Amino acid sequence: MNIKLVALDLDGTTLQKGSVLSERTRFTLEKAIKKGVHVVIATGRVFSALPEAVFDIHGLEYIITSNGAHITRLKDMVNIYDDYPEPSAISKVRKILSERTEFPIEVFTEGKAYIDEEVYNDVKINGSDFMDAGYIIRTRTPVQGIYEFLTKHEDKIENINIHFRTFEDKAEMKKILEKNEMITVTSSMPHNLEIGGKNTSKAAAIKELCTYLGIGEENVMAAGDSPNDEAMIKAAAIGVAMGNAEEEVKKCADFVTLSNMEDGVAYAIEKFILNK
Repeated sequence: MNIKLVALDLDGTTLQKGSVLSERTRFTLEKAIKKGVHVVIATGRVFSALPEAVFDIHGLEYIITSNGAHITRLKDMVNIYDDYPEPSAISKVRKILSERTEFPIEVFTEGKAYIDEEVYNDVKINGSDFMDAGYIIRTRTPVQGIYEFLTKHEDKIENINIHFRTFEDKAEMKKILEKNEMITVTSSMPHNLEIGGKNTSKAAAIKELCTYLGIGEENVMAAGDSPNDEAMIKAAAIGVAMGNAEEEVKKCADFVTLSNMEDGVAYAIEKFILNK
C-alpha cells in the first residue's frame, strides 16, 4: 500500500515508559518523513503536556491533541482544526459529575490541563493509588473550584478527564454519561474516562487532516494501544495495535506489532513503509 500519512498515539505506543522516545523509533520516524510520509502524533494529551521528545522529531509538521479536539500546525503554532462539545452538553456533564465529587476531574481548555487545587495538593503530598501523581504535578495547573472553572470555559472544552479508583465506579459512570448523545466517552488508561464532543475522535481529526493535505484515507496507517485509538485504527488502511494494547484494540487491528518497549512503532513502519 502507498502509505502517505502515519498517525501515532503517544503513551503506550510511540513512547516507552517515562515518556521516552527511543533512538530507533525517532530515527525510523525521521526516515519515513524523509521519504515523504506525513508522520502525525495523535494523542489524548493536551498540548501543554506533550513531552519535549516529540519536538525532537525532525520534520514533524502536525500534532492532534485532546483525542482529536485540535490539530496544531507546528511551523506557526496555528490550530487548523477545532472540535468542542456544545456548552449545553458540558452543562449536563457538569451536573452529573458535581454530584459525584469523589471522582477527581481534569479540564482541558486552550491547550492546558487544569485540576482542583485540593486534589492537586493531596496528590502532591500523599501520592495516589489510581492516578499518576508525578504526571499530574508536572502537567496540571491547579485552580480553585474546578466545577466553576468548567462552567466559565464551557464553550471551549477540549476534554474532561475523570479518574476512578475502582473499575466498578468507572463502568457505572460510563453508562450514565453515554446517555448524553452530545458527547463521546472513551478511555486511554484503565482508571479513567475522557469526554469529548459528539463527533470528537482521533479518526475525525485525521480525516480532516487528510482533506487538508489532499491525502486519501486509503493512504493512512494508524497505531495505538487504548480504546481512544480504536476509531482511527478501524478507519486506517492499515490499523496497527501495539503488542501491549488492550485486547479489544487488538481485535479491531489489521496487524499487531511488537510492544512499545520493543519499538513496535518502528517495527511496523519498517515493515509497511520502509520495506525492510
